[in-house]
Amino acid sequence: MLAYLPASERRKRPGTVERDRISAKHLYRKFTGRDMATLNRSDVNGYVEARERNGVAAGTINRELGLLSAAVTYGQRTLGWAIENPVAGCRLREPEGRVRYLNDQEYQRLINAARRSTTAPYLVDFIVLGVNTGCRRNELLRLTWPRVDLERHKLFLEAEHTKTRRRRAVPLNADAIEALERRLNWNTLHCADTQWVFAKDDGSNIGSVRRAFENAVARAGLVDFHIHDLRHTFASWLVMAGVELIVVRDLLGHSTIAMTERYAHLAPECGQHAVSRLGHFGYRDEGTHAVVTLESH
Repeated sequence: MLAYLPASERRKRPGTVERDRISAKHLYRKFTGRDMATLNRSDVNGYVEARERNGVAAGTINRELGLLSAAVTYGQRTLGWAIENPVAGCRLREPEGRVRYLNDQEYQRLINAARRSTTAPYLVDFIVLGVNTGCRRNELLRLTWPRVDLERHKLFLEAEHTKTRRRRAVPLNADAIEALERRLNWNTLHCADTQWVFAKDDGSNIGSVRRAFENAVARAGLVDFHIHDLRHTFASWLVMAGVELIVVRDLLGHSTIAMTERYAHLAPECGQHAVSRLGHFGYRDEGTHAVVTLESH
């Protein structure tokens, strides 16, 4: 693990690096001093059971197992260790991810509450961009002006800026453009030389919006709403507007369509349209024989 962590951190985002370090501390308590060649599935299952007894969520346990598995794989491929991977088959089934999104009234309440912030003049624009681009928190907070093209209505994320390590171009609608123009005007007045879209008075990067965001959520009277739910709102509104899941997948930067399918239930009219087409087939009952005729249209 000591060899793997620094080697992997060079290609991971800061948030992921910190999460790996926390996971490593939990793994250390269970596995320190053990000979890697003697670890087996029973040992890993024992770790899982102990974490479950402590009330740890399945997703958190799976991230810890993922780190252990990655370290073992590193030992196999990079260090040439002839050891088995004891994590195989031990991961837990995770519940379907929550989907919390804003309705129109909640969105307006949140915007109004953000406008009343006396310490975060950037908060309204952060919320508007989150809802209208679907970008993750750090994708926005670490956005620089050279990657914003207001004329072409796009912003660009390189591989090192995204969770999936894939570059993508993010289209901008009118609301997103207005939010970026407000940031540009604010920066011009307070820190004209900064590269950051979300900057402090001295031009340095705003590292966190959590406290300001949570205060606005409380003022708006919203329940169970977090920063990442801005991204859920973006996706949910698109699906409810009839945008195909594969398009939503690309806009979100998901690596697979399976991740986007959590929003499929928000487009019930698609299923209704599909089953309504069955009415094009004819049915008649002739005595004791039911006959179905398939008519060509």
